[in-house]
Amino acid sequence: MHYDAETRTLPHNPFKALVAPRPIGWVSALSASGQLNLSPYSFFNGVGDNPEMVMFASFGRKDALTFAEEGGEFVCSLATFDLREGMNQSSAPLPRGESEFDFAHLATAPSRKVRPPRVADAPAALECKWLQTIPLVPAEGGEAAYFMVIGQVVSMYIDDRFVTPEGRVDTGAMRPIMRGGYFDYFTVEPENRFEMRRPAGGGDVPKR
Repeated sequence: MHYDAETRTLPHNPFKALVAPRPIGWVSALSASGQLNLSPYSFFNGVGDNPEMVMFASFGRKDALTFAEEGGEFVCSLATFDLREGMNQSSAPLPRGESEFDFAHLATAPSRKVRPPRVADAPAALECKWLQTIPLVPAEGGEAAYFMVIGQVVSMYIDDRFVTPEGRVDTGAMRPIMRGGYFDYFTVEPENRFEMRRPAGGGDVPKR
């Protein structure tokens, strides 16, 4: 079968179920006046590692986006299975300036290189400097509905319990949750991990 905006051959749009599972960027940011926001974004991912950069995309200019622009910084805390209820509660549409940390009964912990705090119980967090916001204008033109925020990671917090003796992060042991379509979520579990090595030269930067 095929699905598109014209035919709509399914009762529910399958896009989010196909681009899945998606990591969740649990974004905290401070406004210019010091108001604190915390929001989960499933349109989130890393977009480079030299230097390390991440992006999240916001439907409309919501507080996480505007606060990141105003303060020039944001933090992405890792949403895990143990923190799933708090993550979900922090998505509530509160008035500007009301703290989702308080609403969801989540503690803050200070960051190392940026002003916004991280979620204290999250096993990992990425401290970011805001770089730019890009309006995602559709092919047919018109106004952008989504805005992509790009930040550079300047420091990473990792709970020592999840660092192996070999110096690797045990992602599965953290049990991150990831977003599917509809109301679905998935977890990363240790038993689902497998390893593959690229062919020789795979991933090398091509010479110009």
